[in-house]
Amino acid sequence: MAATDTVICPVETRDVVPDVRDVTFADLRAALRQGFDDFVAMPTHVVFLGIMYPLIGLVLTRVYLGTELVPLLFPLAAGFALLGPFAAIGLYELSRRREMGLETSWRHAFDVVHSPSLVPILELGGLLLLVFVVWMATADAIYVANFGYREPTALMPFLNKVLTTPAGHALLVTGNLVGLAFAAICFCLSLISFPLLLDRNVGFAGAVMTSLRVVARNPVTMAAWGMIVAAGLLIGALPLFVGLALVFPVLGHATWHLYRKAVEPDPNPRPIYQPPVKYKRYGADFPASLFVASSDIDDK
Repeated sequence: MAATDTVICPVETRDVVPDVRDVTFADLRAALRQGFDDFVAMPTHVVFLGIMYPLIGLVLTRVYLGTELVPLLFPLAAGFALLGPFAAIGLYELSRRREMGLETSWRHAFDVVHSPSLVPILELGGLLLLVFVVWMATADAIYVANFGYREPTALMPFLNKVLTTPAGHALLVTGNLVGLAFAAICFCLSLISFPLLLDRNVGFAGAVMTSLRVVARNPVTMAAWGMIVAAGLLIGALPLFVGLALVFPVLGHATWHLYRKAVEPDPNPRPIYQPPVKYKRYGADFPASLFVASSDIDDK
């Protein structure tokens, strides 16, 4: 196979964004069922990926507890959901390969690094990271507006103040409403964008536009999907984030199948990335072997 064949998708940028479809509640149920089927079929790989998410949460929680940034623990945990679509991109790739009957080794979760769409994928991931940083700054400002610049207390006294004082009630109401707005923004921007960029080379703007069009065309069902995702992440996070090792992979796989139901398929699907074959090089061939391409060796 020549080196030019080892690409994950076409290099050319397309000017036409794909058509979107109507999505029903039956489609949501089917996507969840298919996502769970993927999880059962690839448990070793998805647990490997999914366990990274709760571990990061536990490590950062410990850091924040150690530095007495207790008031930001909940915004931090909630903010992970903003980065979830980017973290799940390896799961999308595994689901894509499984539906095509290809090998689903965990190594293929990282095939995205070979894609010409890598730049827009990273750009969109950077945008979500920026929103996450702004959310954390906003959460801190909301805390200061309600409690002032007081030294943060330990976790239990802080929870007592939040749950039993007017300032704490105002913090809960304002923080949750603002957090909901941040989550809605990220949800609309990234719901379809990452799977689409992984599957097709439409560019950053085309992917975001398609995601917004899917939400605009299916506001009720997409709102229901957002609540399903939020509820799943909340339930998974309750037992010290451990449940996310199950919930996060299932939701990630299900999001890929939801993308398939929401966007018209590509009539010209991209080529599948095939890593170049490594050939043995012998000392007797040095230095000529340094200048011979693998494809030339294969032709011989």
